[in-house]
Amino acid sequence: MKDADHKVPVIAIDGPGGSGKGTIAALLAERLGWHLLDSGALYRLVAVAAMDRGIAADDEASLGSLAAGLDVEFAVADHGMVVWLDGEDITSRLRSEEVSAFSSRAAALPAVRAALVRLQRGFRQSPGLVADGRDMGTVIFPDARLKIFLTASAEARAKRRHKQLKEKGESVNLSRLFRDIEKRDERDQSRAVSPLKPASDAHLVDSTEMTIEDVVQTVLKLLEELNERH
Repeated sequence: MKDADHKVPVIAIDGPGGSGKGTIAALLAERLGWHLLDSGALYRLVAVAAMDRGIAADDEASLGSLAAGLDVEFAVADHGMVVWLDGEDITSRLRSEEVSAFSSRAAALPAVRAALVRLQRGFRQSPGLVADGRDMGTVIFPDARLKIFLTASAEARAKRRHKQLKEKGESVNLSRLFRDIEKRDERDQSRAVSPLKPASDAHLVDSTEMTIEDVVQTVLKLLEELNERH
């Protein structure tokens, strides 16, 4: 990963789970021809790499060293984002329960978090970067050209998730999804480290009544307006 160039523009996108920020980030990167960073996936990547190497979830020194040297690439395909680790497509492995449990433990380790801060900043390469995830506009890229806080009502997010799961042939209860999303929001907003809240200079985009294309066009228009002022 090359050293970050602070003149390279960044769009930082944050927001609650299920707001569609990953989808929007991938589409924006594709439309603009910019690089893409899914910061949340990095902790899962650490988990996959560590499990493949037999490193324990509480071995902070080894995990920190591993995280610092990850060879990661994000790409956009017709079916969504593709994640490459050491030249191998490991996208399908990222969402397993085992990887989720491991990554949750690894994310609490200061050495891992510090290593991934440096790694994330290395994604800032010409012609630009769309960065999706917590802390993107506050800690990782505080000078981002455009900061978006993408939100939607819990009900709308539950309905979207329900539709996605049904299309995959999975049986799921809508009211349970709604309760799970509300609980997750409460946890995210009240946690001590990186609580869910917009950067002071972020643009709030409520996608409750918007299509995906509506959101993409809104962000592109905000970027155009900012570019005209600079």
